[in-house]
Amino acid sequence: MTTNTTTKKTTSRTRKTPAKTTPQSEVNKKLPANPFIHEVFELVVKQKTKQDKVNILREYSDPSVKAILIWNFDDSVKSAIPEGTVPYKENEVPIGTDHTSLRREYRNLYHFIKGGNDSLSSLRRETMFIQMLEGLHPKEAEIICLVKDKNLNQKYKISFDIVKEAYPDIQWGNRS
Repeated sequence: MTTNTTTKKTTSRTRKTPAKTTPQSEVNKKLPANPFIHEVFELVVKQKTKQDKVNILREYSDPSVKAILIWNFDDSVKSAIPEGTVPYKENEVPIGTDHTSLRREYRNLYHFIKGGNDSLSSLRRETMFIQMLEGLHPKEAEIICLVKDKNLNQKYKISFDIVKEAYPDIQWGNRS
């Protein structure tokens, strides 16, 4: 008796793993209304082209953003706060509970610039500066510390050319 055995041919298939997709690309990420300035700067840094960086700065244009960039890039703006590390305690409470933002505090920045409020004593000015830093979100406080020494581009790769192109309405120089 012959047995009819059929062998089933198996083929090995390679499984394709699905491509990793992110719900929203980091480059095309939309920020909430009235974002923190550090969120704007972090989004700018993630852009690949100069034009994309310019477009993000324009999209999230705000007087506070411009004030920070002017302080950092305008050579006629001199800090009245000494250079170097500032001794302050970071605000460690969760985001959204007990922080102020540079969007609210930027109107007080003139106290910390030469020619802004020269009637303040150095001690009072530095105390006010530390109090402001301690109330800000830690990344916003870091931005102010970088800007006072004109070192914003150490952390955020935003160049003067990008700022000039994004904000052609800013008049540079002759501020002091």
